Amino acid sequence: MPQSMNPDHQNNKETTPKVRIAAYPGSFDPVTCGHLDIIRRSAKQFDRLVVAVLNNTSKNPLFSVEERKELLREATKDLPNVEIDSFRDLTVRFMRSKGADVIVRGIRSVTDFEYELMLASTNHQLDKDIETVFMMTNPKYSYLSSSIVKEIAQFDGEVHDLVPPGVEIALKEKYRERKAQQ
Repeated sequence: MPQSMNPDHQNNKETTPKVRIAAYPGSFDPVTCGHLDIIRRSAKQFDRLVVAVLNNTSKNPLFSVEERKELLREATKDLPNVEIDSFRDLTVRFMRSKGADVIVRGIRSVTDFEYELMLASTNHQLDKDIETVFMMTNPKYSYLSSSIVKEIAQFDGEVHDLVPPGVEIALKEKYRERKAQQ
């Protein structure tokens, strides 16, 4: 009997599994080894991971959005399912534009959790189809933040264990330029 005539054929239609797309939004000013740990682990969990640089107008970043995107591209070039992008809007709108339904957030401490829970609840209120997944930071990076890295680099401290090599070079160049301008 041809498949089109087989009544069971209509009930057994092959379906393509849904591609799982997640986004990891943040300022990444600059990207640290802690961020990269979350990116690498998340890339294993999802078919596609969009690392989204937030263009936050309330902050005065060290690196421009384009510089941060380029530093992230360099640091993640070995991860084929990672895309680098930026946005200046509500996170849920960015998520919809990318077809993503999961927000990845790294948690270093209880303080982080309280803040991230508030954000996750707000995002869920804005779009019930978007979930937030919290990933615990590797304990060796639990103290690490972009702010700490910038402060160390500003005073010529060693950051090679805290950031990818390209970021270390970019930090040194950025602070060398600033010192020359003073």
